[in-house]
Amino acid sequence: MKIIKVIAPATIANIVCGFDVLGLAVNIPNDEIIIKITNIPGIKIKKIFGAKLSKNKKKNVISIALQALLNKYKKANIGFDIEIYKKIKPGSGIGSSAASAAGIVVGANYLLGNPFNKIELIKFAMEGERLAGGVPHADNVAPAIIGGITLIRSYKPLDIISLRSPDNIWISILHPEIEIKTSDARKILKHKILMNEAIKQWGNLGALIAGLYKEDYSIISRSLEDVIIEPIRAILIPAFNELKINCKSIGALGGGISGSGPSVFMLSNGKKKAELVTNVMKKIYSKLELKYKIYTSSINKTGIVYYELI
Repeated sequence: MKIIKVIAPATIANIVCGFDVLGLAVNIPNDEIIIKITNIPGIKIKKIFGAKLSKNKKKNVISIALQALLNKYKKANIGFDIEIYKKIKPGSGIGSSAASAAGIVVGANYLLGNPFNKIELIKFAMEGERLAGGVPHADNVAPAIIGGITLIRSYKPLDIISLRSPDNIWISILHPEIEIKTSDARKILKHKILMNEAIKQWGNLGALIAGLYKEDYSIISRSLEDVIIEPIRAILIPAFNELKINCKSIGALGGGISGSGPSVFMLSNGKKKAELVTNVMKKIYSKLELKYKIYTSSINKTGIVYYELI
């Protein structure tokens, strides 16, 4: 029976002004999943490395997402043995659960002969996200599966659009090693917003997309503003405002909270600028008594990849 290794990327949801509709994939960090297809029915999580996750099929996003796929596949005598190698920390805000959910459905789909298209795979992966955050959102799993920058135009029906991903955009990501659960971060949000806030947010979202297509970094920079979510969640992240101010002062295009946090990201025009921004982030967090991880990455335009081991 075939065995494959799946490499699933971290992702940044929202991209400042696109709450629950925008996301992008990065090249580092990545999760790895080893998947073996068998003729013994059932999903078996054999090993988990790098994180304390449940092997219980009802409590792991991998088994939930895979079961959603198998419910549609409807063929007997199919099973999967799975090993999980977590390199994206759960609760980091850079798509840890999405990497697991998306990675397993893409890998299983390949082993079954690719019966499902990418939109169907995203729907299966969203069921894993439902377990992780209480809401079956797609702003992490869509870019993980499709690659690049994605826009969710609609959830019913699910309509996802791949946006232009300029080669020159690089991302600096700081992950403070504190945990913010997506479900908790959603609870503190307002359920109603003012019309003037909505208008400003729509303007920023539209302008950001226009900036990406025009590769106009001035427009991109001006558009990276969130007047709805960030003002509420910023208090959860140590030195958040200091990070933003100092990174922009040396030329970062802008940035904000990755997903529900605690990770913070900054976009830059070019690798050299991104490396300078990453160093500023390091300097600020080296003063705090907090462990952190930091990454500098280009946009991952391919999404999840896999290759056969046997």
